Amino acid sequence: MIELASILVLSVLAQWLAWKIKIPAILPLIIIGLAVGPLSTYFTPYGDKLLDGDTIFSGDFLFSFVSISVGVILFEGGLTLKLSEIRYRVGTVRNLLVFGPIITLIGGGLAAHYLLELNYSLAFLFGALIIVSGPTVVMPILRNVRPNERVNTVLKWEGILIDPLGALIAVLVYEFIQSGGGHEQGFTFDILKEFFITVASGVFVGAVAAFFLRYVLQKNRVPEFLRNVFTLGLVIFAFTFSELIHPEAGLMAATFMGIILANIKVNDFKKILSFKEDISLILISVLFILLSSRIDMEQIQKLGWESIFLFLIVILIIRPLSVFISTINKKFNWREKVFMSWVGPKGIVAAAVASLFSLQLMTNSENSAIAAQAELILPLTFLVIVGTVVLQGATAKPLARALKVEREEPKGYLIAGANEVARFIADIIRECNIPVMMVDISSANIKEARKQGFEVYEGNIVGDRIFEELDLTSIGRLLALTPNTEINALACKWFQDEFGEENVFRLASKNELELKDLKLEKAILFEGKVDYLTLAQYIRQQGKPTIDDCSNEEAYDEIIKKQKGRVIPLFRLDDDEDPYPILRDIPSFQKGDKLVFLPYDDPQHANRYIGEDENFSQS
Repeated sequence: MIELASILVLSVLAQWLAWKIKIPAILPLIIIGLAVGPLSTYFTPYGDKLLDGDTIFSGDFLFSFVSISVGVILFEGGLTLKLSEIRYRVGTVRNLLVFGPIITLIGGGLAAHYLLELNYSLAFLFGALIIVSGPTVVMPILRNVRPNERVNTVLKWEGILIDPLGALIAVLVYEFIQSGGGHEQGFTFDILKEFFITVASGVFVGAVAAFFLRYVLQKNRVPEFLRNVFTLGLVIFAFTFSELIHPEAGLMAATFMGIILANIKVNDFKKILSFKEDISLILISVLFILLSSRIDMEQIQKLGWESIFLFLIVILIIRPLSVFISTINKKFNWREKVFMSWVGPKGIVAAAVASLFSLQLMTNSENSAIAAQAELILPLTFLVIVGTVVLQGATAKPLARALKVEREEPKGYLIAGANEVARFIADIIRECNIPVMMVDISSANIKEARKQGFEVYEGNIVGDRIFEELDLTSIGRLLALTPNTEINALACKWFQDEFGEENVFRLASKNELELKDLKLEKAILFEGKVDYLTLAQYIRQQGKPTIDDCSNEEAYDEIIKKQKGRVIPLFRLDDDEDPYPILRDIPSFQKGDKLVFLPYDDPQHANRYIGEDENFSQS
């Protein structure tokens, strides 16, 4: 009980540490697993591990738990794959899923054989294990680096789809080893048949499960409080049923089920995705600590300098070769190819499958030479996992900057709120051909915004998962326009790390405007002269904004005087018609600029502000 509880506590600690120092969570998870596992033998009185996965889950039960957990993780990854994203990159992703595994299998196998003198069978098993990448390590790197849309889409899809494919290839190599080297007649045909049956059964079961879930949810056959748990149970059922049809088909079924659900209309899809992310986070954390604790110090000590050379060959030769061959005649420049060649970290599937096969080969193999060498497979795979995560995670961002593959500074706006004020402001932005996306929890606001053709995300603007669920590729600014000042302020804090402090803006509250001694921050919108309710009244009164030439501050003052101070300045448009909001500090206007403003008919309101400051435009 203590060991099981310790894993859960350490998992939360590792995730918090990863968030605090902004690194992929896999790194502290593996370090903690090694610290309480093999490294702890140096400090305990009898040389025992503080925590050992083999004592918590014994025998086949451990790997049944690992297999089901990986299936759930891949299902959650599949839920993030929208076919619309890959429409123009399908050829590149296909090539990476075809040529990449072949090159990695052969290259990694030959390198392991000649450098570490592994038996050919075990060497190619290692080559199969390092085929996989995985969303658990790729997605944090992509979120941190923010590469351009082409690179981001390809790496995201490859990272998720390569997992079940790589695991399947590893299984086939393992079956080859168990068969005694494949000397039986017709073994090649059997391999192809096994491959086809595995893929076909996984795809079929995954598709049936996905459409069954859609039917059940749309017909309200399951109460709302049971829908998330029902979905989880159905994923596990689909995984297990596929495994009964054919071993190792479960990963394919879980992944394909997730992809289908992501691309068809499903009731409560956002809630399902949210629940699955929580489950996946727990499972990933537990698995990495559990599996890394199983490694023994004797296994680590057997890895010499040759293993470092093998690691370098994997990341400097094999991965680049896979990428450059897969992108022949594709619209990628050499900088993008170099960056994609560098980003190929390994994740949980490699660790899980390596753990499974190394133990089975060590205990069940009739070939003593293979059994003796099999213990190297697990630490060697973990070396590649840790090495790629540390090296690529630490250097991906500066490399992207040096290669100039970071996405261009996005000009789009994310608007907190889909209310009438937000829709009015969003319409101005849309008229300038600038991307705009709204976030709201009100079904009425969402319905009206979508009716007007806006893209709206239904959810909490300050929710933990918003960064994963929203595609912010073209979004670089935030306008917080809800009636709730606390939500607006919190949204600005929430997104200032993502967009930069200079790109998050909010409305002031009525209380803030009335307190003369209160010093407002610079990010207050529309000169800090209007709160939400007042702005909504003027919008109803006027209906549409006015645009006028405004090439300098004198022209700005002239517009204000012409309207007798009854003006709410909204945006400055530059030559490219890029709308930038007017803040408390009036911007420097340049030749060709225009001012978007909202005139209103409320002399009393205008005089109040003019009375507070002799020059309205300079306040």
